[in-house]
Amino acid sequence: MTMDVKAETQKNTSPQECAGCGKKITERFLLKALDLFWHEDCLKCGCCDCRLGEVGSTLYTKADLILCRRDYLRLFGNTGHCAACSKVIPAFEMVMRARNNVYHLECFACQQCNHRFCVGDRFYLCENKILCEYDYEERLVFANMAYNPPNLAHIKRHLPPPPVRRSLPHLSS
Repeated sequence: MTMDVKAETQKNTSPQECAGCGKKITERFLLKALDLFWHEDCLKCGCCDCRLGEVGSTLYTKADLILCRRDYLRLFGNTGHCAACSKVIPAFEMVMRARNNVYHLECFACQQCNHRFCVGDRFYLCENKILCEYDYEERLVFANMAYNPPNLAHIKRHLPPPPVRRSLPHLSS
C-alpha cells in the first residue's frame, strides 16, 4: 500500500506521541503518515534505515513493513523485460520508456545503427523499434519510393545531359 508522508507544524496543543519511539514529539515539526505522528528521525525505511521524510513524500507498506520506494520495488515490485534485448529488468533498476516499451539504459539506442542517444537527441519509435533521426528519415525515403516509384521520364528531365564523347583522331606515323 502507498501512503503519503506529510510534514506538519505542531499546533499549540499538547504534544503528539511518536508512533515510532512512543515519546512525546516536542519539536515544532513532525511527520504524519499512516494516520500517525512521527519524529523525523523515527519514520525510517525498515530495510535501509533512510529517513522517509527526506527521500520523498511517499512511503510503502507491506507485511507490516514501512519501506522507501526503492526497497519496496526491490522486494515486491514487478520485473519486466527489455524491449531491445528481451532480458529481465529488475524492478528497482533505472529504465527508459518509449510508449509501452521499457528498456535498460544501455539498450536505449538506435536499433538500426546502434547510436547511443544523448540528452536532447530525437528518436522515433517505428514498427516497435527505436530509430535515430537519420535512420528514421532514410526509412521514410525508401518507404516513399516503394509506394511512389520514380518516373524515369521525370528523372531524365532532371539529370544533366550526358557528356559528349569525341573520338580522338588516330595518329599514324
